[in-house]
Amino acid sequence: MKTVIIKRNAYGRGKHQFNPLFEDFAKHCGFALKVCRPYRAKTKGKVERFNHYLRYSFHNALRVKLAMKNYKIDIDNANAEVLKWLENVANVRIHQTTLRRPFDLLAEEQSHLLSLPKPYGGIHPKVVIQSVVKKQSQFNRDNLNVDSLYIPNRDIQTYDDLIPATVFLALIPAFTTQM
Repeated sequence: MKTVIIKRNAYGRGKHQFNPLFEDFAKHCGFALKVCRPYRAKTKGKVERFNHYLRYSFHNALRVKLAMKNYKIDIDNANAEVLKWLENVANVRIHQTTLRRPFDLLAEEQSHLLSLPKPYGGIHPKVVIQSVVKKQSQFNRDNLNVDSLYIPNRDIQTYDDLIPATVFLALIPAFTTQM
């Protein structure tokens, strides 16, 4: 996934080139990036297993329930229903691995959790370019191949500002055909 890792083993075995924006975000939030081997379920099975549980315990049942009422699943009804599902099903069941209720484990662990960091402000693309150039020290700065650098057009958060304009542009054809 290019939003996380740009090139595996770019700086030697096990030394990967991460997306600089994501790497900065990870430092801001205080977590380390650890890459799983591709096509090896053993390295990420615990993480992926919840997706199976979510799909077969919640998503498919919700889809059928809504289809019977001639509704389509959307973000609003999915968010409303997932909160009910978490409260009544997922967090109160006895987990097969821990043999305890997830809600009880969360209550125990809550005092040990770190507080959330300040909101992430992103980094400026110039800083990203400089960090990539430093990491790619095998290049000579005089004959640096610009095509080999990852140069984002914007910080990640600036895409939020583009959403209203994009929606407006998408709606213009609908308005012009009605006139």
